[in-house]
Amino acid sequence: MNIMTILTNRRQQLLLLVVLITIVAILSLHYSPTSSQIVTRDKFLWPFSSRSPWNMPIGSNARYIKANIEKAQNISIDKEYFYKTNSKHPLRPVYAPGTWGQGRCTGTKSMNIYLPIPDTLIIPDATIYPYYTPNNASAFLMADGKTLVQLQPLTRCQQAGSIYGWHYYPDINIYGDGIGGAHFGSGLSSIGGSIRKGELTNNQPIRHALKVLLWAKKYLYYTNSIPGYRWPANRADNYAAQVYGGKNPALVQGTLLAIPPTVKTHTLNLQTSAAKKIFHALQDYGAYVVDDSAWDSHDIAVEQGVNEEFRKIYGYDLNNKNGKFYGELMRLFQALYIVDNNNPNSIGGGGIPRVALAPPIAN
Repeated sequence: MNIMTILTNRRQQLLLLVVLITIVAILSLHYSPTSSQIVTRDKFLWPFSSRSPWNMPIGSNARYIKANIEKAQNISIDKEYFYKTNSKHPLRPVYAPGTWGQGRCTGTKSMNIYLPIPDTLIIPDATIYPYYTPNNASAFLMADGKTLVQLQPLTRCQQAGSIYGWHYYPDINIYGDGIGGAHFGSGLSSIGGSIRKGELTNNQPIRHALKVLLWAKKYLYYTNSIPGYRWPANRADNYAAQVYGGKNPALVQGTLLAIPPTVKTHTLNLQTSAAKKIFHALQDYGAYVVDDSAWDSHDIAVEQGVNEEFRKIYGYDLNNKNGKFYGELMRLFQALYIVDNNNPNSIGGGGIPRVALAPPIAN
């Protein structure tokens, strides 16, 4: 090959390279996302960092072991209350509840905080007949836009009155990992992991872990060496040594449960759109055990108002025991496995996340 041929070939190669670079540049400019296409999220509706346990997907290295959760006699919802405070509202003192049952608004021990809330806000007391002692975990986003104050069981019996609930301390930052909170059976968040309004009725997937409550007498394990909890929980119920009766050392407060990737919606014969949504959330993110349901019931934590909008769309309650949806929820719980290698260094089990991480917070 002579020198002229070599030079000609090189000129052609350079020309081709210039053409390719130009095409790539044009395509890049044409397909660059606009600001309206960049996905972000609202901190109040979808709180905490993208690598928070509440937002971290299950990973490809997740190690699944059997949870052996059986069908329960009941399905319940654990209502949670979330508020963005307004400094224009009057400050009201917070007291510890007088009792766990009826009479919560009789407490006199100050929690040494005041919250600005509208005088019209009422959160009813527990009742004896019927017996109803809701957890009422709650979170208040303060006026600084970052501090979350968490109480349980939130109660306010009269307009313009005091507020009642034990205060989780320290307060946490909504931009942080969001682990701690007023689910005092585990020390886990009031707001992280809660099914929010719209999430079961819109056409978008649930993009975070869930929270569940299991019957501790049947399922949760306790010994002196495994005292009823694991990360991210930092405690068990104060009656754990006497009541917890589970046989599986891996199933405690703070356990991450998830549906293995080999299971499909048709495997579980899921037909309702809501059950399919919950299935995908449980498979992609899982659910943390955060409290004791205290009876033969599987409970799911939801924001106050979720059940009402669910009923309006579907014609029945989330905790309806008579119908197709109840059976589907039971099959979902029975399909749950324990992600046994969930820990601070491998949240969700580590490896490649099943789905994309949560987008940046916009506000």
